[in-house]
Amino acid sequence: MKIGMLTGGGDCPGLNPAIRGAVLRLLDYGDEVIGFTQGWKGLVEGNTEPLTLERVEGIIDQGGTILRSSRTNPFAPGKEAQLEAVLANIKKFELDALVALGGEDTLGVASKLYTLHNVPTVGVPKTMDNDLDKTDYTFGFDSAASVALDSIDRLRDTAKSHDRVIVVEVMGRHAGWMALWSGVAGAADWVLLPEVAVDIEAMCEQLKKNYARGKTWGIVVVSEGVEIPGAQKGDNVELDAFGHHQLGDVGIGPAIAKEIEKRTGFPTRDVVLGHTVRGGSPTLFDRILGTRVGIHAAELVHKGDFGKMVALQGTEILAVPIQEAVKQWKLVPQDLYDTFVTTFNK
Repeated sequence: MKIGMLTGGGDCPGLNPAIRGAVLRLLDYGDEVIGFTQGWKGLVEGNTEPLTLERVEGIIDQGGTILRSSRTNPFAPGKEAQLEAVLANIKKFELDALVALGGEDTLGVASKLYTLHNVPTVGVPKTMDNDLDKTDYTFGFDSAASVALDSIDRLRDTAKSHDRVIVVEVMGRHAGWMALWSGVAGAADWVLLPEVAVDIEAMCEQLKKNYARGKTWGIVVVSEGVEIPGAQKGDNVELDAFGHHQLGDVGIGPAIAKEIEKRTGFPTRDVVLGHTVRGGSPTLFDRILGTRVGIHAAELVHKGDFGKMVALQGTEILAVPIQEAVKQWKLVPQDLYDTFVTTFNK
């Protein structure tokens, strides 16, 4: 068989282990694997590189993606020519199947290719935000959250030394998994998530309470997707090819810091981790998870079980319909947040 493979959306640690796992298993079957570079853009333009044993055997510890990525969306309004090019190149390269590694947007394209154009696709879930439904964890999350945690630990030393509050903005557009996990593990004094209504007054009162008992510093962790009407930049913020705001232009972390300083009088600084958490070597967890889902994706190809995404449920790797996985985001449940509130409301 001739198998095409691509990675789309934001890069994250674990993509290379997943590519490697899939390719090594496909080579067991004697398949030829072609990588399309820069996500769906590579399939639009026909840009490829062979994924051989020599190319993938040493990449398990590398961050990012050797195939590179983009946010190209061939189903975007006005991009009909791109979709036609994708379908033409699938025929040109005589692909028997297409393996797409990505998050909601990338897998959404894969799902439409399968349901609307009968393209045999298999999805591999990737997102640092851990917000893809039907899977307990996605590779990239553990690595990115670990980097965020390390940063919080370092910033705590500075906060203590200068008697300051430091607001740490982490990634998380719709879901606050990274903010919650890194914030709780980093002993934050408050955590703000997109799923939970923001109570600025309660947060500031808690910081005042901390200062009153002698804790003259604080750490607040906020997800980039948190919204406070009127407190952050909202006009003329650019959209990407999938219609999402470029959240780096919104500035929730600085907005929260200003509110804290204004309401409490405490010197407050903000740190936006941004893309820092994307890079670096994947953790052990993400190397193993990436390898497992890559291998299972190859197995789905040879079973002819298309239109499916590999998913971690419990300790098992299962196949679920891509269409179901991209239907809604996996958000932090209120009861889970409530469980952790005890760690930052003293």
